[in-house]
Amino acid sequence: MSFDWSHLRFFLAVARTGRLTAAAAQLATDHATVSRRIAALEQALSARLFERSPRGSVLTPAGESLLAHVEQMENVAARIQNDIAGSDLALSGAVRIGAPDGFGSFFLAPRIGELCRRYPELDVQLIAMPRIFSLSKREADIAIGLTRPTEGRLVARKLTDYHLHLYASRAYLAAHSPIETPDDLADHLMIGYIPDLIFTPELDYLPQVPADLKVRLTSSNLIAQMRAAVAGTGVCVIPDFMAATEPELAPVLADRITITRTFWLIMHADLKDTARIRAAATFIGEQVERNRALFMPG
Repeated sequence: MSFDWSHLRFFLAVARTGRLTAAAAQLATDHATVSRRIAALEQALSARLFERSPRGSVLTPAGESLLAHVEQMENVAARIQNDIAGSDLALSGAVRIGAPDGFGSFFLAPRIGELCRRYPELDVQLIAMPRIFSLSKREADIAIGLTRPTEGRLVARKLTDYHLHLYASRAYLAAHSPIETPDDLADHLMIGYIPDLIFTPELDYLPQVPADLKVRLTSSNLIAQMRAAVAGTGVCVIPDFMAATEPELAPVLADRITITRTFWLIMHADLKDTARIRAAATFIGEQVERNRALFMPG
């Protein structure tokens, strides 16, 4: 072997963060060490792996090719730990769960403590953000998505369908004109997503509302939209499992307008059988099944 295998850790960190300083922080070392390791790897391979600019480090074609190999090595290393390590060790370490803000904060966060108690050596990292998580880049070990992936080495299973309805605060409804038909919504302030920041088409709810809407308050965050509705700002499309936590919210035209979406549990094919990931995925599935009525009430 003409190069030091340990250099690949540094290469992977820079490839994923795009900056030497960020990679150094991730690896608990300094900028100079990362730079030296990358230079040594490039010299050993006789190839330039990154194009450097003030904006950061971008992979060259040779770097892209190497990244694919290194990610495969990373997956093999994870499988080795799962296959060879004892059962106690296999259920230790970190598992990172990426989920949309609503599911992560309102459903999973209040229940995740049971997973921690069940496996005391497991470090659970819950990322509840409105975004798509890249499992190949290790942004998460498990992702909760709104669509079933069709590309990459990913496996997915359906968790549940869930309903969304229009909601407004009881105070808002009492202070404004009645909403008896979809056409009445034209007289009310609507709350929704910022169109160009919708990270997946499944969140583009408002075109499914058959009315001339005045969307005057927008946010990239569903929790922010919901809090605005609770405060009496206007009418908002909210998942039923979130609205159920706020007694101040009342459904609007629930018998006329229902939107249905699906949550998928997604894992990388090479890591789905790793004990810590399998344990967390099983737990999430159990919790959803146990609370299915929250997602599909009535």
